[in-house]
Amino acid sequence: MTRPTKHDPAKLRRDTAVLNRGFDPRLSVGSARPAVFRSSTYVFSSPESAERAFAIALGKVQPAESEEVDLIYSRLAHPNAEILEAQLVPLEPEARGAAVFNSGMAAITTLVLTLCRPGTSLVYTTPAYGGTHHLFQELLAAYGVLVRAVPAGDTAALRDAIATAPDPALVFVETPANPTLTMTDIAAAAEAAAARSPRPLIAVDNTLMGPVFQHPLPLGADLVIYSATKYLAGFSDMLGGAITARDPELLERLRLTRTLTGTILQPDESWLLDSRLATVSLRMNRQSKNAQRIVDALAGHPRLRRIYYPDRFEDPEQKRIYEAQCSYPGAIFSLDLEGGKPAAFDFLRRLEIAMNAVSLGGVESLACHPRTTTHSEMSAEQLDRTGIGEGLVRISVGIEHWRDLLADFQAALDAI
Repeated sequence: MTRPTKHDPAKLRRDTAVLNRGFDPRLSVGSARPAVFRSSTYVFSSPESAERAFAIALGKVQPAESEEVDLIYSRLAHPNAEILEAQLVPLEPEARGAAVFNSGMAAITTLVLTLCRPGTSLVYTTPAYGGTHHLFQELLAAYGVLVRAVPAGDTAALRDAIATAPDPALVFVETPANPTLTMTDIAAAAEAAAARSPRPLIAVDNTLMGPVFQHPLPLGADLVIYSATKYLAGFSDMLGGAITARDPELLERLRLTRTLTGTILQPDESWLLDSRLATVSLRMNRQSKNAQRIVDALAGHPRLRRIYYPDRFEDPEQKRIYEAQCSYPGAIFSLDLEGGKPAAFDFLRRLEIAMNAVSLGGVESLACHPRTTTHSEMSAEQLDRTGIGEGLVRISVGIEHWRDLLADFQAALDAI
């Protein structure tokens, strides 16, 4: 589906490349933007082409450079997924390819099924999204993968875990951590992994910062994971997942697993997500500016014990990591309210603009109580240890006018 151009795609700036890469209007009856290709199966150009397509799909042979391989079946690949994957690449510096999935958890599950085997180790930072935590601690551990959790932001503990884990296959870093916004040093994780032989791969869940404010691959990560449901899609109207990487062969391994598990993103959702990519930077910059202004105004409110937000870190190590890894603090912050769970629930009940719902990254503002919702699969001990307290409320700031949101938050706090 590649569009011919006299410009070197590698030299185009990301805001241009995301609109021009991977799409040939000649293959869509001349349409300026991609159409939706709803088909489960595809007609081969010849029996020989069918044989070649299956050999490539099964990993028996590698396609030649610029080879046009016939499509087979939409569980393997389809035009909208191929276009979307090509247009995701410019968003991530040093990426050479991408793979898309039907949810963020499908992306993570496909990743661990591809890389982890019984007896190998997976090291991950905590707190992590509740679904990720459950997958690692319940499912993977039951299948014999040695799972080791490390506190987010504890660089020494992360280095030690990577150095001592038996046969490490994967280091999974969620940074900033959800919902405490604790930052983990990606470069330190990559350095520790490089000292092991064979070297474990470094995967970074970059959902909270998106491809706008943090770029893990130049810091030494091998894979970058997104719940595309969040900022990439941006309107809370679809599910999706994406993985980008610098190693095309690694992506092919993920696609082979994706074919077996059927976790590819469907054509309609691929088309919809592709249409949103060009505005990711616009939306995220507006949301981050809104969040910064709101956090600054709420600081010192008597009902708040603490605000969790990257540019308000007091710990010198957290400041160092944030300044080394991120360009802006993003649009997620958490409030720790005086009065614990009753105060948190009262605050959520009184909100009129921000909605009490899980998820994040949409154009609308959302607020939730992680301890009883997104992270409720964790034990009370794990929640306490990772800083997800009874009074913690996570807020995802949208694109509304920041003064209206601020008034909403202040009124709800004042009325507790």
